Amino acid sequence: MKQIEAVVANINDLNDGEMRQVSVGETEVLLSRIDGKFYAVGAHCSHYKAPLADGVLSGHHVICPWHNAYFDVTNGDQLEPPGLDGLACYQVRIEGENVIVSVPEETTGLRSLPPQASPAITQFNRNADGRTFVILGAGAAGVHAAEALRGSGYQGRIVMITQEDKLPYDRTKLSKDYFIGKTSSEEMPLRSADFFKEHAIEVLLNKRVEQVQTTAKAITFSGGDSLSYDALLVATGGKPRQLDIPGADLQNILTLRSFDDADRILTAIKQKGHAVVIGSSFIGMETASGLSQHGLQVTVISPDSVPFKKTLGEEIGKIFQQVHEENGVSFKLGRKAVEFEGSDKVETVILDNGDRLQADIVIVGIGVQPATDFLKGVDLHPKDGSVVVDEYLRAADGIYAAGDIARYPDWRTNESIRVEHWRVAAQQGRIAANNMAGKAVKFRGLPLFWTMQFKFPLRYLGHAQSWDEIIVDGDLQKQEFIAFYIKNNQVLAVATSHRDTETAAISELMRLNQMLTVEELRRGTVDLIQKQPQVSSKQ
Repeated sequence: MKQIEAVVANINDLNDGEMRQVSVGETEVLLSRIDGKFYAVGAHCSHYKAPLADGVLSGHHVICPWHNAYFDVTNGDQLEPPGLDGLACYQVRIEGENVIVSVPEETTGLRSLPPQASPAITQFNRNADGRTFVILGAGAAGVHAAEALRGSGYQGRIVMITQEDKLPYDRTKLSKDYFIGKTSSEEMPLRSADFFKEHAIEVLLNKRVEQVQTTAKAITFSGGDSLSYDALLVATGGKPRQLDIPGADLQNILTLRSFDDADRILTAIKQKGHAVVIGSSFIGMETASGLSQHGLQVTVISPDSVPFKKTLGEEIGKIFQQVHEENGVSFKLGRKAVEFEGSDKVETVILDNGDRLQADIVIVGIGVQPATDFLKGVDLHPKDGSVVVDEYLRAADGIYAAGDIARYPDWRTNESIRVEHWRVAAQQGRIAANNMAGKAVKFRGLPLFWTMQFKFPLRYLGHAQSWDEIIVDGDLQKQEFIAFYIKNNQVLAVATSHRDTETAAISELMRLNQMLTVEELRRGTVDLIQKQPQVSSKQ
């Protein structure tokens, strides 16, 4: 393939541990210097195309500033999701004091898995590996697990099973960009059908699991057919909780969890009118934001006194409420819906204080229940039915769990936690797959989720079920801040807005267990980016 090359820098332009974005023709390249050697890779994250030069370089890792994907700048490998592809790696040579980079004439800047030697789905090297690995669920955990299995060198059969009629898609966009029309349905799939075929990954659509018999290592489907497995990853996610009140079976009372859910809501709101959102969860509040942007009059009902108070604290919760109210959303806080009225479709929501709200559509966003009722022979948590796993994400012999259903030990606190984040599901899918393939990799991922409500972005890093205090750096009212959640003199979580580069730096400090002390945070004198550890690329 024809190459294009250009002088992109002088050797003295970058010190060790520095990076910058440069161009070779029309191709944008991330140039970095590690241990005296220059490296060039694709300049944009494989997730949402964030400019990696705005992130943080730690040793030979670059951390994306938007959603904290990790890449190795020496070879382009993706080390932490979100996103699936690695970065393209380009040739670098030094002539005198000039740094010269060569790139292919046509390049996407990304690098995917190489196709299998035998691409047909039904062809496997049975002499090399006759095993069958099954993945229940085609969300973030499932698709990352399937690709990690192939990336680890596993040559056996991979079967991914979903009860939906669609290939794996980006669920995070359902209540964000897809809901407000910034992303089309064609842009939602994470991979094409051809990709799965090329990598010998069978994807079975419209398959509902009736039971998993762990001792027999067999899966029974609702149609009566069955499938045996050698190793199983359960990544079935959650089922939206429903309200058990009179009138709950009326039309236009909907939830938002799946692609079909989103399309049903978008069809129902074409006539505008009044919308009621029940629950001030993140999915509920994102849906309220989207409905308002579609021109509906929106009211949010919640038993909480302030949105997100239990997760983010009262001050930040009030800012979210203020942003919504400035955009026309009304709130009925400290209240519960007790009945729906209407002929065929919902027309009225009745609250516990007797208030009656007009409603042409109701969205129920009161959380999810782990979808695990089909599992037999594994330890389910009595509180919510989640699958209890060890630090390797193993639930029983040959069975692993990942994503919304997995209750796992937090490596930082030793607490047993369950985290319903897209990125955690992707992280766990990769780790579980490596362990299925025979490795012994502990899950030491750091949770991160993001939300965008109207024009208010928030990143939340870590996990804090409670806290002793919140230390704020910045201005909450201007929506430019970092809030540190402290428990027992340790930073357990961080919420940030419009501080992306510093969020990436915090992600690395927390991952390496080198986070600032509470005393340093109170003084506010430490530069988070400058404090970034410079780990040698040889380690």
